[in-house]
Amino acid sequence: MAQVGGAGGLGAGAQAAGRGASAAAAVAWGLAALGRQLEAEQDRWFLWLPVLFGAGIALYFALPAEPALLAAAMPAVAALALHMAGAPPGPSLKPNAALVGVATAALLTAALGLAAAKARTEMVRAPVLAADASGQARPLDVSGYIELVEPRAGKGQRLTIRVRRVERHGAPLSARDWPRRVRIVTRSAGPTLRPGDAVRIKAVLNPPPEPSLPGDYDFARAAWFRSLGAVGFADASADIDAQAPPPPLSLRLAAAVARVRQAIGERVVAALPGQTGAIANALITGERGGISEATNQAFRDSGLFHILSISGLHMVIMAGAVFVSIRLSLAAIPAIALRYPIKKWSAVGAMLGAFGYLMISGAEFATVRSYIMISIMLLAVLLDRPALALRNVALAALAILVLWPESLLDAGFQMSFAAVVALVATYEELRLRRAGSGAGVQPGWFGRLLMFLGGILTTTLVASLAVAPFGIYHFHNTQLFAMLANLLAIPICNFIVMPAALATLLAMPLGLEVAPLWVMGLGIDAMVWCAEAVAGIPGAVGRVPAIPTLAFGLIVAGGLWVTLWGTRWRLIGIVPIALGLMLAPAGQRPDLLIARGAGLVAVRTADGKLSALGGGRGTSFELGRWLEHDGDARPPTEVAKASAFRCDAHGCIAEVKGMRLAVARSAAALRDDCALAGILVLQLTRPRTCRSVGPVIDVDDLARHGVHALTVEGGKVRIATVADARGHRPWTRKPVERRVRKWQSKWTRAW
Repeated sequence: MAQVGGAGGLGAGAQAAGRGASAAAAVAWGLAALGRQLEAEQDRWFLWLPVLFGAGIALYFALPAEPALLAAAMPAVAALALHMAGAPPGPSLKPNAALVGVATAALLTAALGLAAAKARTEMVRAPVLAADASGQARPLDVSGYIELVEPRAGKGQRLTIRVRRVERHGAPLSARDWPRRVRIVTRSAGPTLRPGDAVRIKAVLNPPPEPSLPGDYDFARAAWFRSLGAVGFADASADIDAQAPPPPLSLRLAAAVARVRQAIGERVVAALPGQTGAIANALITGERGGISEATNQAFRDSGLFHILSISGLHMVIMAGAVFVSIRLSLAAIPAIALRYPIKKWSAVGAMLGAFGYLMISGAEFATVRSYIMISIMLLAVLLDRPALALRNVALAALAILVLWPESLLDAGFQMSFAAVVALVATYEELRLRRAGSGAGVQPGWFGRLLMFLGGILTTTLVASLAVAPFGIYHFHNTQLFAMLANLLAIPICNFIVMPAALATLLAMPLGLEVAPLWVMGLGIDAMVWCAEAVAGIPGAVGRVPAIPTLAFGLIVAGGLWVTLWGTRWRLIGIVPIALGLMLAPAGQRPDLLIARGAGLVAVRTADGKLSALGGGRGTSFELGRWLEHDGDARPPTEVAKASAFRCDAHGCIAEVKGMRLAVARSAAALRDDCALAGILVLQLTRPRTCRSVGPVIDVDDLARHGVHALTVEGGKVRIATVADARGHRPWTRKPVERRVRKWQSKWTRAW
């Protein structure tokens, strides 16, 4: 029996060993096949460098706490050592060299992205104005130099000031507490201010605002990378400070360019008054402050808002117009055209023209990004390489991420590169198919017209599909008739508005800008008509609830896989796209939202919509953001009617999934509310005698942790806060000591 049992054991062991060997062989075969596929795609490896570099940047911004500089650099050192050693990823698996090289290079690139993001954070480090201990904003006397003057659609201006001195009640604050620059909105017009002017102004300043709900857009993070340490308002305009010393040389140089921009804008507005002139000024100098909110909304709802912001479209048209003009002019002179490389000369001229347009338009981040991309493509012309190629797009994206890693989180960066990558990949595929079909018949004028219209339609369709996930994720809406609007407006912009803008810049030194501006005004009026007509169509804008980050990430990853690879295995990318689309509706919306100070409380009713208590002038923006996150098109004034609440002089009550919510406004309401409320919100500090059966959120909690989002599941309450989502980073407020309660944990608190 022992021999039989031993034989059976040996047989089972042999079977197990066989299965293990088969599994190992299958894994080895799969890795070898993957290596061969990567070798076949070797010419596309470079396209993934910005993606992997961006993954490292994304990892840095996702960290819950700020890493030390050495800790952020160590992964790059380790990945470099691993890549140079060429070590396989495991002791028993030996994939081919291509797979090992690609894997270690990918790790190194991502680690470099993380290190670059940390280095950039330290490079721009500057003081951020600390909140007043009382929680009340108080006026400060700010002395500094004007960096930027932005007119508002109504009265007043928005001033960006390089700080020289900050005082409170005549006593200067410590220099280490001065923000590097502040942004102040003035509520009244004053003396004509120009960049470089030394000014003094009394303003109410606050730290850059936090997100309106956990996971929402973080303006304070964006402000950190602009060294913008405070924002606020002033009732009066700034006064010229005649006693101030001269500004720094760098500011004087920037101010000289800004003054030229301001002078150009004044002449444009003088020739074209009203909204037409405001839009012309936006397209030439990049200054959009004069455009009314109604016009902005019409362009936004029609899907034409990208036309109002100088970016890739305008830079391409401007550089292309210069390129074509120079080349046609030189081609008309046979002695030059037959002897010299006029195409390259035209490319150099286009680069210079684009740089001039960059300076005149204010060199905003989106414009700089577009200029880098255009310059790389024109450089390809100088090197006799294809200008429109994915390698050039990848090189431009990598350059931008190396210089400004924080741009990865910018919706404009994401949407512009998504559109460009999708368009270049699509037209590369169409060009290959056309070459493979051998089609060489030249169409007539009608065929060329159809091809032109078909190109606009194809471009709009591809670009719209590419940017749709980003628009939904960041802005929670879609423009359903954007294709129609772009089909009508883009030809007007390409052939009338932007060529007239170039002619205006050329004629302005001679004082002859009125005629081209008149032509430009006709085109702008036509674009405004298109925007208003399309925006007025019922259902032009679709509201979409916020989608989970996981779903968004899967869609983006799948889209990159489809566009960046060249062989049939690119079709694998359809799988994550489909998974992302399936997960998109699964986003969980909070059942209760509480704003800082408890002045705004919104509860989700049985029909799934929010009903708000509060929503006055100081909280309407936050309520609007909550509704956008919900995909709710109702105006905040309608939601703020508190229909789900029953109120008296001391507080209000409501039901949240069977739990009683109490909002206490005075101490007189605490005896009953502390004993009976399942969730208690206090517009005052919680007294020690308040023993509640459920979570209690008072003004101190809200001051320390920002907006609270509560989700009720099975009688339990899960609490997430803005502070939890942001973590402890340089752009977040310093952690404050707080009372520790049994039902609270560090990141997510649950009852």
